[in-house]
Order: sequence, then C-alpha cells, then structure tokens
Amino acid sequence: MKDTFEVPAMMTKEDVTMMILSAKKTSGMSWEEIAEKIDMSPVYTHSAAMGMNALPLENAKTLCTVLGLPQEAASVLEESPTKVWEQAVPTDPCIYRLYEIVGVYGPTIKALIEEKFGTGIMSAIDFDMQITKVPNPKGDRVKIEMSGKYLAYNSW
Repeated sequence: MKDTFEVPAMMTKEDVTMMILSAKKTSGMSWEEIAEKIDMSPVYTHSAAMGMNALPLENAKTLCTVLGLPQEAASVLEESPTKVWEQAVPTDPCIYRLYEIVGVYGPTIKALIEEKFGTGIMSAIDFDMQITKVPNPKGDRVKIEMSGKYLAYNSW
C-alpha cells in the first residue's frame, strides 16, 4: 500500500484511528489478518487501533507498513492512552448486550472472584481475551474468554 494520507502537523490517536479504519477498508483485510501480520492478538490489535491501548514500537511500525500509514503514526500508536469513553448507556446492540451482561452478572462475577481469591479485582492491564465462534445446532454461539491478573486490594 502506498502512503496516501495527509499527515496532520500534530497527529492524535483519533487521526491515526481514522487512517487505520480507512486503510483497513481499502485493504480488505480482517482484524485477524492484520494482527497476524504484526504479531499481536486480534483483540489487542483492534483495541490499540481504536486508541485504547499502546502498541510496542516495532509492532506499531509494522502496522504502519502493512496498512501504508505514514511512519509518524507509529509513535502515536506507541503512546499510552487516556482511556475515556462515553459514559451513557450504549445504544449499539452488541455493545449494549455486553453492558447488560456486566449490569446483570457484574455483582455475581465480583462475588465469585472474591470467594476464590479474596477482596480484589481482575486487571484490565495484565489481561488477555479471545473471541471464538462456536458452532451450535440452535445457532452459532459467541465465546468470549477473558483472563486478567488478580490484584488484591492493599490496606495501608
């Protein structure tokens, strides 16, 4: 792919996200294909592309090459994000259902984590997630598997 992006004087994560989405659409590649080319998981690749995580510099440079982005975008992709998102209840049906799951099962998940580990949380920093399609005669199922490091609360 050829660099065809106008490079803003001060590139932001939002600028890079728009470039990535445009290049992905033009390339016809899936997130799994892009992730494989940069040696990262599809979940983490997408999250970093949306500005919610940072990529290691070498992976960011590779992503820029794969998608034909200006190399200046690599340093933006490497920056630690400020994780801010809309605090209103989401209206996208898929995202809303995940929000609903946490609303309904969040207290249960918390209680079971505390029973097994003690009072603490599951890290979203030291974290891994896979999304798998599971065939089922009643209709294919979505399997979301999350694994985060347990962090106990400190008393001080």
